[in-house]
Amino acid sequence: MQNKKNQPFSHFTSTLKSKKLDNKQKDLLKLALAEDTKIIFISGPSGSSKTYMAVYSALRILQKKPESDLLYVRTIIESAEKGLGSLPGDLEEKFNPYIAPLKDKLEEMIPTKSSPSDQAQLFSSGRVQARPINYLRGADWKNKVVIADEAQNFTFKELTTLITRIGENTRLFICGDFMQSDINGRTGFPEMFKLFNDKDSEERGIHCFGFTEEDIKRSEILKFIIKRLSNKRVN
Repeated sequence: MQNKKNQPFSHFTSTLKSKKLDNKQKDLLKLALAEDTKIIFISGPSGSSKTYMAVYSALRILQKKPESDLLYVRTIIESAEKGLGSLPGDLEEKFNPYIAPLKDKLEEMIPTKSSPSDQAQLFSSGRVQARPINYLRGADWKNKVVIADEAQNFTFKELTTLITRIGENTRLFICGDFMQSDINGRTGFPEMFKLFNDKDSEERGIHCFGFTEEDIKRSEILKFIIKRLSNKRVN
């Protein structure tokens, strides 16, 4: 959430370190990097690489387009309607605990041995920023790559605010899990995903991409747990 310097850091040239991608992840990456892609809704259970692939794709775009910035958007865990005032510090300090997934992925993908300063400079220069979902109204995004993480915790109204910020040369990755929501049945993610999951949307650069239990990478035990939980929901 830093302001940009007069001379923004634009020479991010680290060779990104990535895990070996399977065919489905490669399909998503190809879609993410396509010039005509505007928005991708990415659904999937925990551990299916939604955030990983969004961050990796975003960094690839930042390397290719020095004029672009990365914006990471989340809500606080309980609900976006709950204020941040109960936490100590300014907005950046209050929101800092919620951007840990982004920082973890940056540390994983940008080798410190080859470019020890790139991780820090991406933040300090303003090329990587973070905002709570309820701080977006009035924004006008140009030359942005936006990752909306844990989107199952956004209401339909909040998702509407998110996608209507899109401007020229902006790409949105909206990642969510249909199984999990912390806002008591008010999630708008499944409805928004369904709304744009059609041919007309695809022709305009809006895509819906789904991972399943079979795509879970975190661990085999998690794959078993998610399958068992999914069966319970069906029954």
